[in-house]
Amino acid sequence: MRKVIIAIAATFATSMSGCAVQKTLTPVGGSRSDGTIRLAYSVSMFEKPVVDWTQGSYLARQRCAAWGYSDAESFGGSTQQCEAYNGYGNCVQATIFVDYQCTGQPEAIAPAPTSIAKPTTATYENHPGG
Repeated sequence: MRKVIIAIAATFATSMSGCAVQKTLTPVGGSRSDGTIRLAYSVSMFEKPVVDWTQGSYLARQRCAAWGYSDAESFGGSTQQCEAYNGYGNCVQATIFVDYQCTGQPEAIAPAPTSIAKPTTATYENHPGG
């Protein structure tokens, strides 16, 4: 009987510890002028997220490259925002945000060429009637 209780307790503890869930970072914001990218993923209360950081870095570098920067690196750390609470004040659904900084000097965007007509000057020789 004692072995059965231990087995049930072990099963309960394992089920309450959550399960590993693969998470993919998604772009949710950023600022071209500040050179920052914000990526995020959602997590539920009993999930243990396994985040694909390589994929997230790739997305950040890709967005920064579109803005003319040469690379991107994570600021380090993350920010959590609770999206749903249970009746006891526990967060049951959250969004995790990770910010990246674009690095390298952005390429200068040259203004579109404009054609400016060269003004002609009137002289006595080419003046009508002159």
